[in-house]
Amino acid sequence: MLKKAIALIISTSLLLQNTSIVYADNIKLPDMGTAAAATLSIGQEKEMGDYYMRLLRGSAPIINDPVLNQYINDLGKKLVSKSESVQTPFHFYVMRSNVLNAFAFFGGNVVVHSRLILDTDNESQLASVMAHEIGHVTQRHLARAMEAQNSNSPYVWGATLGSLLLTLANPEAGMAAMTTTMASSTQSMISFTQSNEQEADRVGLRTLTKAGFDPYASSEFLQKLADQSRFSSKPPEILMTHPLPNSRLSDIRNRSLQYSKKNVTPSLNYYLAKARIAILMSNKTNARLLIEDYRKLNNEQSKIAVIYANALVDYYNNNYPKAKQQLQPLLDNDPNNIWYIDLMTDIDLALNNSSAAISRLQSALKKSPNSSALQLNLANAYVKARNYQQAVSLLHRYTFDHNDDTNGWDLLITAYGGLKSRAQEMSARAESIALEGNFPDAIRLLTNAKTQAKGNQTLIAKIDARINQLKQLQKRYAVYSRR
Repeated sequence: MLKKAIALIISTSLLLQNTSIVYADNIKLPDMGTAAAATLSIGQEKEMGDYYMRLLRGSAPIINDPVLNQYINDLGKKLVSKSESVQTPFHFYVMRSNVLNAFAFFGGNVVVHSRLILDTDNESQLASVMAHEIGHVTQRHLARAMEAQNSNSPYVWGATLGSLLLTLANPEAGMAAMTTTMASSTQSMISFTQSNEQEADRVGLRTLTKAGFDPYASSEFLQKLADQSRFSSKPPEILMTHPLPNSRLSDIRNRSLQYSKKNVTPSLNYYLAKARIAILMSNKTNARLLIEDYRKLNNEQSKIAVIYANALVDYYNNNYPKAKQQLQPLLDNDPNNIWYIDLMTDIDLALNNSSAAISRLQSALKKSPNSSALQLNLANAYVKARNYQQAVSLLHRYTFDHNDDTNGWDLLITAYGGLKSRAQEMSARAESIALEGNFPDAIRLLTNAKTQAKGNQTLIAKIDARINQLKQLQKRYAVYSRR
């Protein structure tokens, strides 16, 4: 069964700051004469993708951790910069799941399950999976599958693919939404998927190598998965959604041999990301095993990651002084490391030392002004210190640049609440809800916000404009939910 879903975020966003509203316009790219363009244009892919990304936010356990998000997107962008046939921006997400899998969908959205990150042996293996998913998007495999099925209506496919996407994110909900449409064409879709997998392998291998990672990582990780499935009654989920016949494994192994083996040392960020995921998932066994593995590796990065992991454990156990004691030497030695800054900020705020957190973050942002994690940390520190106006000013800029990040809108809700700016608070909440695909409630909130605008006609007019935009989106996207 084809389980490759679809998308690009075209979020239009509203920000109310006192009497000003900032809208982030939809990104519009011209349709290109690429494969399957007659069946599905790039513009349609982007629109469908925006719809499905909203659906995922509202129904799947997407991890909204700023530091993890920055890491996975930095890694993804490094790969995309070396990819071919890129026609849309890419966005990368981590989903909390103990199922080993990853999937991609229209417009450059790639979702990596947290379990997959934990199960990779090194950063090249993680990058190989992401490069493979990027290949599915750049080669427009889903659009080509639609073309092969002689389906000229993306709307007919829209509902079916939405069900498949939900199945990947939430099996119970997704299976309940499945239609008989896909069942009737299962065998042909399986065949098409297998050929796509090999193509994504080949494209991904070129991307992986050009980005400076070990080209052997692709075949090594696939072999690892094959070994796991050999002695299991049920193969890993990634092999069910990404078929692995012997021909595919042989092909990628032979192609890897065309390149020289690279001994690529995983970045410290990779080790820290795995430690953070293991602990954030509240799985003591995973955390313990990971720390044991890091100690066995006994390299500089793994030693540092063990200290960081222990500090995280202490923080989540509310032992803030001990957490700070462990983390401080790491921060002193690497003062610009966002993982350390993020954790030390949380520790300082827990110890009611917001001034130290704010000062540290302001200094860090001077050196890394584009860091989304640092910006969100500073906004959160302002909110905790009740410096609501400073938080609003920062979040006004942040949500303009990152209008699809619910973290920014959620902080803005709190900041405007602190200022008793009811209309702006309700409007920010409406944006957060709209990003989860709940247009009716978002529209109701904005309608109620008008009554809180206290006769400010300029503000009311801008809210009306946003209501109209959301109504138009709601109408356009209704076709994708038809069964």
